[in-house]
Amino acid sequence: MKKLTGEIRIIPVTGIPLIKEGDDLAKIISDRIELQEDDILVICETVVSKSQGRVINLSKIKPSSKAIEYSKKTSKDPRLVQLILDESKEVLKVGDSVIVVETKEGNICASAGIDVSNVCGDESIVGLLPKDPDKEAEKIRLKLKKLTGKDVAVVISDTQGRPFRSGAIGVAIGVSGMKPLWKRAGEKDLYGYELKSSIIATADEASSAASLLMGQADEGIPVVIIRGARYLKGKGSSKELLREKEKDLFRPK
Repeated sequence: MKKLTGEIRIIPVTGIPLIKEGDDLAKIISDRIELQEDDILVICETVVSKSQGRVINLSKIKPSSKAIEYSKKTSKDPRLVQLILDESKEVLKVGDSVIVVETKEGNICASAGIDVSNVCGDESIVGLLPKDPDKEAEKIRLKLKKLTGKDVAVVISDTQGRPFRSGAIGVAIGVSGMKPLWKRAGEKDLYGYELKSSIIATADEASSAASLLMGQADEGIPVVIIRGARYLKGKGSSKELLREKEKDLFRPK
């Protein structure tokens, strides 16, 4: 556990160009900011997806009868609905304007996390979530360590909604170099009471803090440094943040 410095800084990495397939994100980032040991580097999923070539032209998608059925219920483009189905392993809810699914990576979110905004300016071009984001976060982290000599944590973030709460926040879908959960059971509170089950989603908190700078419109800040935050270093996976199916009280039965 790194020591608390007394302040936490949220630092934008400016000057990131529009990312294309094959771009080296670690090199692009290291050229634009001086990293410090134990920084948390939060990267929005859109640029990671672009670097992987996870961008699709809807004109190439042929919707199935199921996609057309859901399209009529949600008023979504049937080709987009087909992509949502292709990227999902289970459809959990189809509402008036939303399709909530469990993605192939296990995340539960609307529209399988597919982005229409901030992809390329053409509404027929959409971005899928990154493939194997934990592996991609590890790849970026190791390359950054090679380039800079600094040991940092890397989080790939997405913006998602939450049960019983309005609005969306940043959450971690890929993690490397940190434990995504801080299990504080056994520690004492201010009054000496021993905590029994307190678990803090540190990687999600870092993602939410970063999203204050990243924004959702034309801010153009896809990479943010969290400096001075406490977290547990070590090997971790975003899969640890996913609630087990049998313990998920919000999942439709």
